[in-house]
Amino acid sequence: MKSKTFLRLMAVRFPKRLAESFDRVGLMTGKLPEEIHKVMLCLDLDWEILPRVKEFHPDLIITHHPFIFGTKYRVFRNDESKRLLCEEIDKLGIPVYSFHTNFDSGKGGMNDALAEALQLKNVYIPELNKMMRIGYLKEETDIFSFAGYAKHHLDVNYGLLIHEGKPIIKKVGIIGGGGSRDWPVAQKEECDIYISGDVSHHVRRDIVNAKFNYLDLPHEIEKIFMPIMEKYLLQIDKDLVIKAYDHEKLPKVI
Repeated sequence: MKSKTFLRLMAVRFPKRLAESFDRVGLMTGKLPEEIHKVMLCLDLDWEILPRVKEFHPDLIITHHPFIFGTKYRVFRNDESKRLLCEEIDKLGIPVYSFHTNFDSGKGGMNDALAEALQLKNVYIPELNKMMRIGYLKEETDIFSFAGYAKHHLDVNYGLLIHEGKPIIKKVGIIGGGGSRDWPVAQKEECDIYISGDVSHHVRRDIVNAKFNYLDLPHEIEKIFMPIMEKYLLQIDKDLVIKAYDHEKLPKVI
């Protein structure tokens, strides 16, 4: 596939204009080749996956989380390890391209996929948050059964549940990753529970005092990025050779 064709087709589904204002998306480092035949997918490009990069030697690495979050000067000044890793990648001549909040918001992207994994019905995007998806369970259920259901269907082994709202769950809001601060939108939309991750102590206290339900699941539920992106890439070029690496392990619950 021609690189120009690749960029044009990807921009149709996940345009940069969908990215949040704070975000960094697109080409992180390197120069796109004329042709793309081999693609590596991962949530994060880090030292742990470097041996796989050298072994597969793709024409392009696509990550979900931005490989360089900010200007190279500022990032490298504060993160020597990132600078050294970028030098290693540049020596290999492999460009890195990141789809982050434009993938989260895009049609068929992260949060659509998470809503589908939960089998939510009548899913919609609230006016106040383009990343959030809100939908309805096929059947209402008690909050503890729902928490177990969500943990299972989003493929993680633990979660943190705040049970201060309704005991029965039917309407669900979700943002994958670190969207805990957006809970007021879900409450305003009259969701019975909101799911996201990376909740801080003070956000938890706000949710408790608002008498709302919240389920905090690990950021790693975003690993759904890999199969969704692989499926989309093969739709635009069935001859691409794609390797997806889920190399990130959840911490042990003790």
